[in-house]
Amino acid sequence: MTGSEGTRGRLEGRVIAVTGATGIAGASAQRLATEGASVFTISRTAEHCESLHERIAGAGGVHAWATADLRSEAETESAFARLDEAFGSLDGLLAVAGGSGRRFGDGMIHDMTLEGWADTLDLNLTTTFLSMRESIRRMRPRGGGSVVIVSSVLASHPSPRRFGTHAYAVAKGGQLALVRTTAASYADEGIRVNAIAPAVVLTPMSERAQGDDDIVSYVEAKQPLSGLMDPEPVAAAAAYLLSREADVVTGQVLEVDGGWSVTEVGA
Repeated sequence: MTGSEGTRGRLEGRVIAVTGATGIAGASAQRLATEGASVFTISRTAEHCESLHERIAGAGGVHAWATADLRSEAETESAFARLDEAFGSLDGLLAVAGGSGRRFGDGMIHDMTLEGWADTLDLNLTTTFLSMRESIRRMRPRGGGSVVIVSSVLASHPSPRRFGTHAYAVAKGGQLALVRTTAASYADEGIRVNAIAPAVVLTPMSERAQGDDDIVSYVEAKQPLSGLMDPEPVAAAAAYLLSREADVVTGQVLEVDGGWSVTEVGA
């Protein structure tokens, strides 16, 4: 048996919220449902949620969803209230929502505007904070739970010539600090907090990289085990960290990067 076939039922009886509905989030939601979880998706775009729902439900999985801009406290609270109505409990959170800040002006710090800085952090850190807060508030009375944040290898292994987006890297590094401090604070309540740090994955966010031959060649050399990586290995890592198999794992960062962090590429 390979892939999720060997772990079918591993997440049976667990309710897991996933923020985002495409790319890593979409692949992970499908993987979690295949392994038996009831999945609740939160995304800004109803069409993405509906498409994901058709795929999960069509395969026999349990799925519900709500739309929300997770930068908004009121919308985030409303979405989690919908989760309560749908499933009545929460065992896990996979926080994926976020993205590139290039459209806001993210880049090298000497060229960046304050607005670009703030908007990029808001997109990646505020969304994580609010979804984590609402999840942990629900996990504490239950005596446990698992939070997994999808960060980025760029938080600790930069590539300035091709991926010089400083606000994004800071936001992703902030997520790793949030993992460590919350893991320490809630371990005695049975709540685990971990992160996955992927490299360049084939998602809508990486379309710029996918269309640049120089970047594609660089990534193929920097990620020798994968090249431009399919989302499924990240989804598999998320399923593990959200499962009972990882019940003694907390405060950790799992780099799913095709070799990015250990591979040197010539100039």
